[in-house]
Amino acid sequence: MKTPRSLLPPALTRWRPATPYVLDTALAALVLFAVSLQWMFPDEGDDPLSWQGWLLGAATAVPLIWRRRTPCATACAVSLATPAQALYHAPPPDVMYGGMVVLYTMAAQTRPVQRRLMLTGWILGVVITMQHQSNQQPFEYAFHLMGLVSAYALGVLTRVQRAYTAELEDRAGRLERERTADTARARAEERARIARDMHDILVHAVSLMVVQAEAGPVVVRKDPDRAEATFDTIASTGREAMEQLRRILGVLKEELPPDGQPVSRLPQPSVTALPELVRQVRQSTGLHAELRTSGTPRPLSSDTEVAAYRVVQEALTNTVKHARASRALVELDWADDHVSLTVTDDGRGPSAGPGGHGLIGIRERAVACGGSAETGGAPGGGFRVAVRLPVAGDREGALG
Repeated sequence: MKTPRSLLPPALTRWRPATPYVLDTALAALVLFAVSLQWMFPDEGDDPLSWQGWLLGAATAVPLIWRRRTPCATACAVSLATPAQALYHAPPPDVMYGGMVVLYTMAAQTRPVQRRLMLTGWILGVVITMQHQSNQQPFEYAFHLMGLVSAYALGVLTRVQRAYTAELEDRAGRLERERTADTARARAEERARIARDMHDILVHAVSLMVVQAEAGPVVVRKDPDRAEATFDTIASTGREAMEQLRRILGVLKEELPPDGQPVSRLPQPSVTALPELVRQVRQSTGLHAELRTSGTPRPLSSDTEVAAYRVVQEALTNTVKHARASRALVELDWADDHVSLTVTDDGRGPSAGPGGHGLIGIRERAVACGGSAETGGAPGGGFRVAVRLPVAGDREGALG
């Protein structure tokens, strides 16, 4: 988002605030020149120019050099010199240039009380001063007063414009900081997601391969045909893991766009792939794994679909690696507002189950989808992982 200040050329933006005295000195010289024109080219019947009058005219212009540094002191100096010049008749000013400049400056830079008092003082001063002069026409009152009020109004407009510009710049800065924070948060979330996926894929595949490899020497001696199938399983599991890792690395090589969202997502598994997962574990490890489903399936969000699959995958991986179990039961229970996933084994129980990245990842996935997870000992012995995830219609409410 471009602000009004950002539209200026860079050189001009740097030069303007760096040279306030140069600009104000030029303005003071211009005002002094305008005041002196009346004396250098006097109208017929005007008082001749005197050095006292010229000094009073200079006193209405020279203080303008410091108008931005000390606006109140400058306004007071010009406010005293202007009526003195008018009363001295050397000659009286046709236009109060210095007065209009200081009223503009006061309106643009000072507090409300100061600028209003200065405006009131100038209006009263003009009226009183003109009362002491002869041959003043009514239009001259209106001319001087309108000049002062117009200068003051222009200063007010300038102050409002500066405040509006500052607000736009502040808002643009906040938006930029928020965008940067959102980008960083999106990158962190994507890295965490990829880390969880890599953990789940690697640990699951390696666990199955280790179990098969450990059983390989025994099977080779007793059942060569089964040994061949075992090594085929190891190979297929490794190829599948390599393919998924290759996809993950492909995503990591791609840059994130400016909005921080990933340019592509990995093909992710879903609840419908659970029967194949259970079958693969059963055939690869010899663990008697079983899937039981109850209730009517409900639509799930894509994140919840992935979370459900990964939770079961991680729970079965922990069973294979740590539980020394012979059986594992996966229960998928559909309700109106949620789906419950329970993985129970008959292994050594919670004393053997590690509290490492696997169980932490299960809890993180459940919470990220607006659900909950519980892990611990099963009622009849063994280990139990229970996860409850909201269906698509209730996910936003669960996330708050």
